Amino acid sequence: MMNYKSRRQALATAAIALLILSAGSQAQAQTYPAKPIKLIVPYAPGGATDIIARTLAEKLSDRLGQPVLIDNRAGAGGVTGTDAAAKAAPDGYTFLVTLGTTVLINQFLYEKLPYSPGRDFSLVSQLALAPVTLLVNPNSGINNANDLKAHILKNPNKLSYGSWGMGSYAHLAGAYLSQSLNADLTHAAYKGEAPMLQDLVGAQIDFAFASAQTAKPYIDSGKLRSIAVTGEQRMSVLPTIPTMREQGFKDDIFRVTGWIAMAAPAKTPNDVVQRVSSEVRAIVALPETQDRINKMGFIPVGNTPEQFSAVYKSEFPVWERVVKLSGAKLD
Repeated sequence: MMNYKSRRQALATAAIALLILSAGSQAQAQTYPAKPIKLIVPYAPGGATDIIARTLAEKLSDRLGQPVLIDNRAGAGGVTGTDAAAKAAPDGYTFLVTLGTTVLINQFLYEKLPYSPGRDFSLVSQLALAPVTLLVNPNSGINNANDLKAHILKNPNKLSYGSWGMGSYAHLAGAYLSQSLNADLTHAAYKGEAPMLQDLVGAQIDFAFASAQTAKPYIDSGKLRSIAVTGEQRMSVLPTIPTMREQGFKDDIFRVTGWIAMAAPAKTPNDVVQRVSSEVRAIVALPETQDRINKMGFIPVGNTPEQFSAVYKSEFPVWERVVKLSGAKLD
């Protein structure tokens, strides 16, 4: 058995080790960042995620005193860049700014992913919610979401909806309506929102969900009619358009929205994650940032890693259930 003197020596050694670790952690926090930081955006330049990432990078650079660089890694619907971020060194100098699709929904869509969303990332902060609007042709006689529901019920097996791709929110929400109303709606998948909306203007499809940023010119010109928005609050760019929930659609798929968020490779030091999250929250709270995000048709968030984690856990079963119901699968 260890005698009293040996126990004291062991305790003293452990205490010294803890002090050294604590001092090292504090030193890292005080000196961080010591070099440029990279934000990987898994999409091409010019899109909404890229614009928000660049807005963030500029202000984050000022606040941290180091260059914050954007690294666009487009490919495979965001999988390529997300995988690169997952495999980056967890040293606090690489972060991911992405849509919720790549770090949440994709794990239910793909049979195999080169990364594990739950295992390979530390959540930093949600930057913005990305609700969408439900659109119809103005000549359809449909003025609200309940009109559309009635129209679908009266025309089973006859109607179609558009999306910007298999597994997109527009596809999943349309598939949910088809299943829940037993309507056998036809899904028309497009390569992007623009051709989808053009076909809706031409009455080639009957309805579609789309981002406000892309749809607003069509709405303003009267070429399309917005009859609802998703999420739990109205969009500032479409303030007169009620949510699906306001119109009696209580289903979770219409309550949740897409989002743009920031994550770090797993095992990034927690003090670094907390520091960057704090700076990000301060940036998102700035009036000019809020204004820019709102004008894009998004809703500013800026939450803590803990709050973000709680949102992630609450939405996980919703997306898992909706994807399964849709039958969507990607290679």
